[in-house]
Amino acid sequence: MRQSLISLVCLSLLIFLVGPTAAREQPPIDDSPRHIGLQHPDWFERSLLDLREDLANVRAQDKRGLMIYVGMDHCPYCEALFTVNFAAADILAYTREHFNVVGLDIRGSRELTDLDGRVKTERQYAIEKGLNFTPALLFYDREGEAVFRLRGYHPPYRFRAALEFVADGHYENESFRDYLARADPPPRFDVAGLNDQAFFQSGPHRLNQRGSDPIRPLIVFFEQGECHACDILHTEPLNDPAVQQLLSQFDVVQLDMWSDESVVLPDGRTLSAEAWASELGLYYAPTLVFFDASGEEVIRIDSVVRQHRLHAVMEYLLTEGYRSHPTFQRWRAEQDG
Repeated sequence: MRQSLISLVCLSLLIFLVGPTAAREQPPIDDSPRHIGLQHPDWFERSLLDLREDLANVRAQDKRGLMIYVGMDHCPYCEALFTVNFAAADILAYTREHFNVVGLDIRGSRELTDLDGRVKTERQYAIEKGLNFTPALLFYDREGEAVFRLRGYHPPYRFRAALEFVADGHYENESFRDYLARADPPPRFDVAGLNDQAFFQSGPHRLNQRGSDPIRPLIVFFEQGECHACDILHTEPLNDPAVQQLLSQFDVVQLDMWSDESVVLPDGRTLSAEAWASELGLYYAPTLVFFDASGEEVIRIDSVVRQHRLHAVMEYLLTEGYRSHPTFQRWRAEQDG
């Protein structure tokens, strides 16, 4: 408990010293298609891909858990994880001190033995875990229980917090959303404090009674005030003409994820925006949640996103690729040929 308190104090102190905007600074990421090799650095475990043995090594070395890194070729977000986050000496040292890391390829054909003894390919493992984006990190505790997953790229401040959330055992008592909120209380601004766009529909929001004919898919933007990542989303990807053209084929709603604004959800229930975000387990702003025309969630983007990934996810919805492909990555692989 003492170590957990120290960790939280250190996280809060970091934000106080460098300021909230600097603490959440994002590196520039060009996510246009280009050649980038699969990155598995030499400090990753030399695993035989029997995760039971890898977990036994975690216990033998008295570490906090096993981290499964899932990446892929030509992934600029994976590149940023290694060239920015793991390039920070404190993050790398903390990771190696508390975790053993095993690297997998989300499209790979190598066989692995999961913790339950079942044999599957890397690709099958990724599908089973519902991994839509790379990089993805899955954390197992010393008993082999899956305790946390981090999808997509997160800047160093958020990534460091995720490592501490697992290593210090905070997951036993609270969600990552609550952990972050305690360290860095969110601004309590009204909707006027958010970035506005002409394509956002005005409230009150009755997401079970949308008026478009035919009913279109829905994107809900969960944002917050004083949000550097939200500012980047609005000034870069959302200003792209190709992105705007696809957005015109959706119903698009913006919510302050910490507000008490009432929303009628796609399933007919009424909750505040904050309560809905909490129920969905959202901890990153901005998070984009995509629903099909019937109001079922299909996919969400809860990490850093640029034009090409956002464009591809919207095409995945509009072409209903999710009906024939179990994950976005499988659909994307087919599109890439």
